[in-house]
Amino acid sequence: MRIKFGTDGWRGVIADDFTFDNLSFVAQATMDYMNREGLGNKGVVIGYDRRFLSRDFARRVSEIAAGNGIKAKLTEEYTPTPALSWAVRESNAGAGVMITASHNPSEYNGFKIKEAFGGSALPSTTRIIEEIVSFNCDNGRRVVALPYCEALERGLVELVDPSEGYFHQISRYVDLDLIAKAGIQVLVDPMYGAGSGFIPKLLPSVDEIHNIENPAFGGIAPEPIAQNLQELSTLIKSGKYRVGLALDGDADRIGAVDENGDFFSSHCIFTVILRHMFEYKKLTGAVVKTVSTTRMINLLAEKYGLELYETPIGFKHICELMLERDILMGGEESGGLGVRGHMPERDGILSGLLLLEAMAVSGKGLRQMLVETMDEIGHFHYRRIDRRIEDAAKEQLIAKLNSQSPVEIDGHMVTATNFSDGFKFIFESGEWLLIRPSGTEPVLRLYSEAGSPDQVDRFLRAAVKIAGV
Repeated sequence: MRIKFGTDGWRGVIADDFTFDNLSFVAQATMDYMNREGLGNKGVVIGYDRRFLSRDFARRVSEIAAGNGIKAKLTEEYTPTPALSWAVRESNAGAGVMITASHNPSEYNGFKIKEAFGGSALPSTTRIIEEIVSFNCDNGRRVVALPYCEALERGLVELVDPSEGYFHQISRYVDLDLIAKAGIQVLVDPMYGAGSGFIPKLLPSVDEIHNIENPAFGGIAPEPIAQNLQELSTLIKSGKYRVGLALDGDADRIGAVDENGDFFSSHCIFTVILRHMFEYKKLTGAVVKTVSTTRMINLLAEKYGLELYETPIGFKHICELMLERDILMGGEESGGLGVRGHMPERDGILSGLLLLEAMAVSGKGLRQMLVETMDEIGHFHYRRIDRRIEDAAKEQLIAKLNSQSPVEIDGHMVTATNFSDGFKFIFESGEWLLIRPSGTEPVLRLYSEAGSPDQVDRFLRAAVKIAGV
């Protein structure tokens, strides 16, 4: 059996490749790794989201932990990934396992590994576990499990509620009293996911939609992007609410709708929170962004005199830097943001509360704060499009761009490049274009940021022509 971990965990289609048998192989390899590294005696924390069979998959993982002599703390109910990650860190566990497919459509489920520091498993760790899965399958290593009820009776599985410790940490980080006193009318859309009920527990005046259990997510993938937040946008435009916050399926990513009812992208959220962290919270440190993230972060870091790092796509790369260096904030295009003083992990709930804190401090709406920042550093427009591309054409494109990349695109001279993850072309104005073949799907992702929507469109049309898609 060959298992491949992606940007954050192993995911697959339920009853196709994500089966109880395959899950058992991955769980056994994870427990083998923990025991080999001397982490098994610290135990494992196991959580799950609201997807189909997630509770049963999580129980199966706890049976395998128990069978391998590793005490498992299994969440009583569904839980957000950030709460699970915090429980791993707070309890000094050897590792954590979260059963979730994050923002993927409802037919998927997944297996995320959290390391002792409370963040996603590093690439070096997942590579080892992939190798153990292959070795175990090739050599007939059997899965060792203890039946769930017996594991409970023997104390090898303990049911826990991770929310209390997580709420305490959030309450220390964000001034909830300040937000409450500001009287901001807030509507939260957890997209039927594991974040349901969490922000209202911290701020009782907040309203929620789509908070019931619905494993089909209402027929929409639980990804907080513009096309999936039409109802939230409409409700903000009604005038009853001043801001909308949206969480993905396991609540480690954030999306928002501003005071005008317009989608407020992850780039805008990153920009507003970074300014808030530096100017209001008076925190410093380096900043990390992925290669597809807005240049506004570069300009703010330059304005504040903060060192900036740019990584390949995937929060695991940001996590590595947060462990190695003094990082104030790290973020990615998909809405995953992490901040200093919390843990090296994405947290959509904390990010949403930081947006509300910024509004409470300034007395301004999200769009107003962003426009004021853009008035200082420049106005930017961003768009991404995806095109299907077959593997053979993808390989040909990669070879072509590696051997002879363009020096001019749409009449603009390329003054710098970044080929760490795809092919990023940067122009003298600071505008840029990224051509990025997916490593796991027959998809080509094209990104551009420029000073006008028209220029963004022209760069993307040029990219389509270059790629032949």
